[in-house]
Parts: sequence; C-alpha cells; structure tokens
Amino acid sequence: MHGLTVAMVDVHLGILLLLGIGVLGGALGAWFFQKIRVPQVVGYIVFGIIIGKSGLKLLGDVDIKQLASFTWFALGVIGFLVGGELKLKTFRKYGKQFVQILLWEGISSFLIVALASFGVIYLVTDSIIASLAAGIVFGAIASATDPASTVEVLWEYRSKGVLTTTIIAIVALDDALAMTLYGLGTSCAEMLLGQGTSIWQQALAVLVSLGGSVLFGLVSGAIMAFFLKFIHQKKERMLAISIGMLLVVIGIASALELDVILVTMAMGLILVNLAPRSSEGLFEVVKSFSVPIYIMFFVLVGARLGFAEMPGWLWGVVAVYVIGRSAGKMFGCYMGAKLSGADPVVRKYSGLGIFAQGGVAIGLSIMASHKMGHIAITDTLSLGEVIIAGVTTTTMFVQIIGPALAKLSIKLADEIGRNVTREDVIGQLTVGKAAIKDIEPLRETDSVSLVLKRFSMRDNMAYPVIDAKEKLCGLLTLEQLRDILINTDCWDWMVVADLLVEDQGGISETISLKDAFKLMESRKLEQLAVVSEDGSELIGLLDIRHARKVIEEEMIRIRKKR
Repeated sequence: MHGLTVAMVDVHLGILLLLGIGVLGGALGAWFFQKIRVPQVVGYIVFGIIIGKSGLKLLGDVDIKQLASFTWFALGVIGFLVGGELKLKTFRKYGKQFVQILLWEGISSFLIVALASFGVIYLVTDSIIASLAAGIVFGAIASATDPASTVEVLWEYRSKGVLTTTIIAIVALDDALAMTLYGLGTSCAEMLLGQGTSIWQQALAVLVSLGGSVLFGLVSGAIMAFFLKFIHQKKERMLAISIGMLLVVIGIASALELDVILVTMAMGLILVNLAPRSSEGLFEVVKSFSVPIYIMFFVLVGARLGFAEMPGWLWGVVAVYVIGRSAGKMFGCYMGAKLSGADPVVRKYSGLGIFAQGGVAIGLSIMASHKMGHIAITDTLSLGEVIIAGVTTTTMFVQIIGPALAKLSIKLADEIGRNVTREDVIGQLTVGKAAIKDIEPLRETDSVSLVLKRFSMRDNMAYPVIDAKEKLCGLLTLEQLRDILINTDCWDWMVVADLLVEDQGGISETISLKDAFKLMESRKLEQLAVVSEDGSELIGLLDIRHARKVIEEEMIRIRKKR
C-alpha cells in the first residue's frame, strides 16, 4: 500500500512538472514568434514538437493519454468562447452566405483530397477498393478546420469585420460538416471493404449524434443563462460557476460520446443570445482565465505529432493532401462567396483564413484507425496506420502555415486592430489627452459668490485652485459647496481657502489613464487636477465624465482609421 501511494505521488508530480514546462515553454515560444511577427499559436505548437514525440520525448504517449481529460476541457472552453461570438442577428444577415461557403469549401476539399489520395495509394497498392476506401477517409478528414488556432489568431490581432465574422462562423460550423462527411465517408469505405452497416444507418447515427450534441448544448446554455441572472455582478463567483458548469457539461458529453466542441459551442451561442448584456462579462472572465489552457492545449497538439520513418509514397499522400485541401478550401470559399453575393474581401481572402487543421482531424483519424486498423495496405502498413501517420504529418504543416495565413487574410482585408475595447483605449491614453484643458482655475482669495457664479456658467463639477504664486494648492468640488448653499449670508466674506479641506495635489499629464482611474477609485474621487510632468504647471482637470466621452471618441476614431 505504501509503495502504491509513492507511485501515485510520482505520477502526479510528473504531470504537474510537465504542465509547468508546457505552459512556461509555450509562453516563451509565443513571445519569440511574436517578435518575428508570426502568430503566437505557432510558438505553442513548435515548443510542443520540441518536447514531444518528434523531439526530446519529454511528453510521450502515456503522458498525452493521462492529459486526455485536460484536452477535452480545453476544446470545451474553446468551443464555448467561439459560440459566444455567434450572434443570431449576424446569422440573420449573413446566414445564406455562411451556409454556401461552408458547403462549397467542405465538399471541395473532400472531393479533391479523396481523388488525389486515391491516385497515390492506387499506384502503390494496385487495389482499387482499398485505395478508394483510403481516399474517401482522407477526403472526409480534410474537410475539417481547426477553430482553436484560427480564432486564437483573430483574438490575438483584435480583428473585426465582415471577413472575421465569416471565418468565425465557418470554423464553428465546419466541425458539424466534417463529422457528417466523416460518418458517411467511413460508412462507404467499410461497405467497399465488405463490412459495416448501410450508409443510411450511418447517416441516421451521425444525425442523432449531432442533433443530440446541439440540443444538450442549448439546454445547458439556457441553464447557465438562468444562473447568470443572480451572479453577473460577482466576477469571482461568475468564473467559478461557469467553469464548474463547463466541466459538468464536458464530462457528460464525453460520457455520452457527444461532440464536445459542438455541445459547448451551442452552449455559448444560446447564452450570448439569451443574455447578451450580462454574458458579456462572463465571456471576458472565461477568456482571461483560458490563456494557460490554450497554451497547454496547443503544446499537446505539437507533442502528439510523431514522425516515424514513413515510406516515400506516404509522403506523397501527405503532399497531395496538403495541396488538395488548400486548393479545395480556396476554391470552395471563393465559389461559395461569389454565388451568395458576399463582400469582395470574403471572396478574396476567406480561403486563406481557414487553412488550420488540428484536434478534430486527429480525433477523426484515431477513430478511423480503430475501424480500419486490420486492413493491410502494404506488407508492413495497415490502412489505420496510413491514416494516422498521414493526418498527423499533414496537421503539423497545416497548423504551422494556417495561423500565418489567417493573419495574412485579416491583414489584406484591413481588419487587424479593429476590435478595440475600452480597456485597450484606457491603457493607451494618457491623463493629458483625457483632461479638460480650457478651464480657468480658481484662486484661494476668490469669494464664494464668485465661485458659485463660475459653477453656474459651466457644467464643470470641480475647479483647480491656485495660490498667490500661481501654484496648485487644491481642488474645489461642487460637493464641497453643498453645505453653504443655503447660507447666503456667508457668500461675500467666505473665500475659497476656507473651503479647501486638504491639498489633494495634482496628477501628472504623462500618467496612463488606467493608473489614474485606479488612483481615483482608491481615493473615491470623481475629479483630479492635472499638472505637467515636473509639477510646475497646471494643465487642466481630469473629470470621470469627460474622460469617458474622450474614450468613446477615441474608440470610434481608431476603428475608422483601421
């Protein structure tokens, strides 16, 4: 018993250490790749390759299996956040375009890869049936697009616009299409090989699985929307309940063999549309919490990519798969966008934005290998091994070039940096830019009657006060005048100096607005005097109300400019 306890401790310590190495190394890899203007997700994957099966082997098959539950959780969080981007008003406006583009790009990739893979494998095996079965499976898997890395790039570069909206919708819906094509494709392959059920039975099974996933996700999202009515004011509690709910939903979906991404995507979709205002904070909280999860997920994607010694002809399959899939995505997006009357930028660049392929494709290849692992292609390789090796290798290439092409697509469409938040603007603005400049200060010797006249002439809630040497000595607010407003007898003889309780000092014009807001919140202030960097000159007044107007104007200006 004692030995068993020690062994369990060793395993846990090993997993914790690997998680630490993965998150830290992935973050450093992302930092390096961002420096050379490459999307950070590539850094995560490359670091995973370095420590995984194709590199130092710090992460092996046993470790990856132990972290399988973490992978499902990461996919669930990704699906939930992607679903939060899918607003029904957007679908009402662009739904026809999304469906046409989705069908064209998915089916085009399927057909081109299926035919090309069939040709290469037939040259090796000289078996039409086995080659056709392999081609159909490769084609079905090729239709899948990775929502995780694609959306990560869009978030990283704060992209916003019609192309960004289209890409998010396509990668979100592509999972369901890929599952459908895979189910029908593997059914056809099994029938060609003399096994399996009819295609109609398989189609019904796929329909039930996808329908059950969507229904379960919608019900779960409605339940979370109900909880949100009571917890949306408490961020910590909101995070705890939302993560707990996601874990429960993902666990049930895995046990019922439902599509985890589709379940959580439906959950996010119903939540953002049932409770658009209160859910906004929830999605922000989950997104901020999810960064280490994203990093480790993509590190594990890279670690899985094992490149054992493959025969030359299998590298040929890899080549035609990558080229055929890329051509299918490009051609399909262009045709779907053209026929549906989509915006020119969607026709030109949407194909570039959906190259990435990841967890869904690898998962489908594993499922296919279980079904076809006993079918020999050559003397040394089974059909299952060919599918696993081929899809794993193509995933490496596509995952590395996919994020870069996604960035290129939104750059060409001029949509980078348009998704500016208030927090971004607050962090960029300085106090000097948000201050009221044209404000004449009060003097210590000014009478209360003069002060009241100044307040009545303008809507300022406060005025800086200077002494005889023109130096800032405080701030007089309307709140401080409240107690003497009814006592008119003192207005002529009482002066400003009598009302200044304490010297609040001033805040430098070079300080960021974010830091200024924190200072004002800690002191429970609505206004602060603004001075030059060296404190020698009065610049103006920082007023919360005026600053908020400046923030909104700056957001509009940045979005128009970009």
